[in-house]
Amino acid sequence: MPAKVASIFEKDKRLIADATKIRFFPLVVDRADGTRITDVEGKQYLDFTSAWALANTGYSNSRMRAALIEQLNKSTFTGLVSGLHEPAVELAQRLIDLTPGDFEKKVWFGLSGSDANETVGRLLPAATGKRRIVSFIGGYHGTTGTSLNMSAHIAMTSDIGGGNIVKVPYPHPYRPPFGEAPIECAEKAIRFLSDYIFKTICPPDDVAAIIVEAVQSDGGDIVPPPDFLPMLEALCRKHNIYLVLDEVKVGMGRTGEMFAFQHADVVPDVVVLGKSLGGGLPLSAVVGPRKLVDSGFSLFTATGNALCCTAGLATINTIEQDHLIGKARTVGDYLHTKLQTLRTDHRLIGDVRGLGMFQGVELVKDHTSKEPAAIEAAKVVYRAFELGLLVFYVGMFSNVLEITPPLIMTEAEVDEGIDILDQALHDVAAGRVSDELIAPFAGW
Repeated sequence: MPAKVASIFEKDKRLIADATKIRFFPLVVDRADGTRITDVEGKQYLDFTSAWALANTGYSNSRMRAALIEQLNKSTFTGLVSGLHEPAVELAQRLIDLTPGDFEKKVWFGLSGSDANETVGRLLPAATGKRRIVSFIGGYHGTTGTSLNMSAHIAMTSDIGGGNIVKVPYPHPYRPPFGEAPIECAEKAIRFLSDYIFKTICPPDDVAAIIVEAVQSDGGDIVPPPDFLPMLEALCRKHNIYLVLDEVKVGMGRTGEMFAFQHADVVPDVVVLGKSLGGGLPLSAVVGPRKLVDSGFSLFTATGNALCCTAGLATINTIEQDHLIGKARTVGDYLHTKLQTLRTDHRLIGDVRGLGMFQGVELVKDHTSKEPAAIEAAKVVYRAFELGLLVFYVGMFSNVLEITPPLIMTEAEVDEGIDILDQALHDVAAGRVSDELIAPFAGW
């Protein structure tokens, strides 16, 4: 480890709480531009992470920077709690226009996906008079009280969860939860919910909402069968249940549509946004019916501030004016094809799945048993870092390489990253990355 990196890394270990960390390698960032991150020693890395899909429009975007400087010249802070400002009103209108639904909508602003999902979970009972919420195993909706309870990721197993949250299997074509054929897993998941859960422990007339990710992210980058969301929407309509789509990680153009649920042509009642909405600044939003977002009480002093709302407007403008949704679709297809090619060359790769610039590569020890290759995933990520590529891993078994580059990435940069990933996979298979080397970087 270079001297300056080692010095800062040691200070980090002594001074900054481990509760805030998921570390895969000793990266100490100095600056970032476009699709590249440069560390304090001057080493440059190609970024396949977008900082957990946050930097959709790339780093140091010129349109974003100009808008923020203009706003900073007006004021370093203008809040929304006891005053108002134009950027918040403009952004709210843009989000209402972007989301489908022929009903009166309003927008709640926050700082993160966690506080946005927290707000949804808190306001639902107040708005509906119903006590229960249904979520899916593998879902990751946040780390605050209610959002943590609605999550069902293995990282949250130390939390008992709320008694009003019922968690059911998510349809996973590569690992079907009921052992069925992949094409049947969506129907089986819906039947389990409607014919068993609703008829036993969770009466549907007491269910306020079902919260779901159109593409499950931290649970393993899982793309459900195309009929899953339409069937789930029909179930919600049948029982007068809110359908809540968590688009915190997969929204804002990443999958080749503005929102991932648009691939399934459904109309959610509530859309939750975060991460990339602020283009790097803390910003989240709940777009939903007036009845919901006007119920109860959920506010934070810094939410909806003018600087972050300006960033949100700049993000939307950049996505639209630079045609990043179409780019995510075409370059994403190219990325998926290149990853499928890697699969033919590496037995570690059990499955490649994704939409647009949201791709998952599941590593397994054996293709028949599908035993998760968690240690190998950690080693591949670390070795890629040494070779100049940033990539993270996710999943219930910590064995899925998550590839979420900035939407501005070119096919040439995809080739560059795939070459590094190919080398990292070869090096790990050949035993060139030791257990001791990755021991300080447990990740998930």
